[in-house]
Amino acid sequence: MEKLDVRGLSCPVPVLRTKKAIDAGARELHILGSSQTSKENVSKLALSQGFAVDIKVDNKDLWEMEIRK
Repeated sequence: MEKLDVRGLSCPVPVLRTKKAIDAGARELHILGSSQTSKENVSKLALSQGFAVDIKVDNKDLWEMEIRK
C-alpha cells in the first residue's frame, strides 16, 4: 500500500496529491493529514473515484485514512 503524507498542507494540495496518485494507478493509499478540511475533501475525491474510504485516526490535529478500490 502506497503512503501519502499531506500533513501541514492546505487545500487543495492534499486533494491534488491524492488525485495524482490515483491517476498514476494507485489502488490502495494510506493517507496522513492534519487539516480537517483536507480530510473531508480527500474523502469526497476518493468516493467520487469509486474508492472505499476507511478513517483510521481522526483527532483534532491528525487524521489517517485508507482508500481502496
